[in-house]
Amino acid sequence: MVTGSSKGIGEGIARGLAREGAVMIVHGRNLSRAEEVAHDIVTQGGRAHVVTGDLTKDDEVRRLVERAQAFAGPIDILVNNAGGSGISEDWSTTRPETWASGYDRNTLAAVRVIACVLPKMRNAGWGRIVNVASLAAMMPPPGRPDYSAAKAAMVAMSASLAKAVAGAGITVNTVSPGTIQSGKLEATFRKAAAGQGLAEDAPWAEVERAALPLFAAVPMG
Repeated sequence: MVTGSSKGIGEGIARGLAREGAVMIVHGRNLSRAEEVAHDIVTQGGRAHVVTGDLTKDDEVRRLVERAQAFAGPIDILVNNAGGSGISEDWSTTRPETWASGYDRNTLAAVRVIACVLPKMRNAGWGRIVNVASLAAMMPPPGRPDYSAAKAAMVAMSASLAKAVAGAGITVNTVSPGTIQSGKLEATFRKAAAGQGLAEDAPWAEVERAALPLFAAVPMG
């Protein structure tokens, strides 16, 4: 199961695992979008089922995990990808409630799903858990401090869990992506590039050159 796999990075992970032969549980909050991804996986020879639910709600997490297990049996590979940043704030505007919401949407969402799938992984003596954090967890930018802190918590959480289940045949790892091209990111980049005078339909390479320095502060470019 890959949470948040109806689009973006999660969709890419789900498609990759399906190509490797995994029976995929595609998850999202938008049913039609999740069904589209699952249908595409199936038409390409893979196997996929769909579950929906809000990962910030305990009851919905329990229901979606139960439904996933009814489709495909115990979940032995879990990728906690759902999350993301919310309102853009910096240290002059940030509010505690923004931090609480971001922590719930990222860190606690992963904790809820893990709590539901871990018992059966222990019983089976095998499991793989991958938590998707962010490069911001280790190299936090000055803006969106709530997001960096929530993702850093996921890194620490993963290390703790890995030690707790080390003797049970279960591994826990964190993946911390940098800037990844997705539909949402492309729209954001094109808007920023347009503000610098580029046409809305400019080639992606030109858009990337114009917008990347604004979003990914890599000293060498």
